[in-house]
This record gives sequence, C-alpha cells and structure tokens, in this order.
Amino acid sequence: LRFHQKDSFDHHSIFKMGRYCSDCGDWCSNRGFSSNQWRKGDGNSRCKDCVNGVSYAYRCGQCNRTFNNQNELNMHMQVHRPRDVACPVCGDVRFRSGANAVQHVESGYCTGCKGQDNARNTIFQFANKQNAMRPYLTSTPLLTNGGYNDGSTPDFPYQCGPCNKRFRHLSQLLQHNDQKHGQARMLGY
Repeated sequence: LRFHQKDSFDHHSIFKMGRYCSDCGDWCSNRGFSSNQWRKGDGNSRCKDCVNGVSYAYRCGQCNRTFNNQNELNMHMQVHRPRDVACPVCGDVRFRSGANAVQHVESGYCTGCKGQDNARNTIFQFANKQNAMRPYLTSTPLLTNGGYNDGSTPDFPYQCGPCNKRFRHLSQLLQHNDQKHGQARMLGY
C-alpha cells in the first residue's frame, strides 16, 4: 500500500501501521519496509523500492497511482475521462470513449439491437453510413464465403489507416487508434 502527498493522507497512519519513506516521501505500510529499515525509525526508513532502486516514472498526475510502463498508465488514464459519449444505436450517454460505446452495442447488451450477430451488423451498417469511417473500412474482405455485397458483414471489415492492421470489431479499431495513434475522438465522438 503506497500513498503520495503526505499532507492529504496523514489520517491513514492512524488506521494502519506504516510511515513515510525518507527517500521518495511515499507512505508505505510496514510491509513496504525491510525489517532493518523499519528499525531505523520514522524519518530515517527507506522503503523496499528505494532500497532496491525501483523508480516509478509512470505516475498518474490525477490520482498518483504508479505503473510499470507507459502503456499501463495510458490504459489507467481512461478511468479519468468523463462519461459523455453516447451509444450510436440507443443514445444512452454513459461511456468514456467511442470504443466503449461501440463495445456496448457489439456485446449484444444494447436495447437498440438484440443479440451479438445483429449488433455486429448494426454497427457495420452504422459505420458504412459515416463519411468519416470510409477510410477505415476494408474494400475487400480477407475471406470470401458467400458474399460481402449481400448485406452481411465481412470477417474483418475495419482497417487502421496508419498501420494497415485489420479488425473484426469496430470497438477494436477505435481502441487501437486511441491507444496507438492518439485518436481518442475518432468518428467525432
């Protein structure tokens, strides 16, 4: 258990045995210190991470949680986004990203379309009608089994423009573009 910003978490030391590290200033429970460092007393103890040279270069600027790498921090930052994105089918406004809204539809839980297969087709039809989506739709399917022009959804209908990676679900493409290319509001929502 680790906390940063000593002033805002002083009350925590009342409930759990711990102290602030003399190097990094983070509050750690007694398990965060070796027995040798713990015996040095408050104000002189270094936490295990400082003793072992572990640094947390990836710290959330909003809640001070620490992460092992930039990707973990990027994924965490999504929890701080407002829930202001609407579902493209039922209009429910409760999602943090377009990928989450489309995922809601593709999962089959959207009240606007029942079932996963119907939902996948509904999202594909929605994407086909969006001018902004044209560059992200594949012109030819990877596998042809029946027909792409018969109203069915191709196996991998979405493609990332910058890296040409193909996706089965629109939510996968939206999440990829958000995480890898920094396009959080693709499609305008």
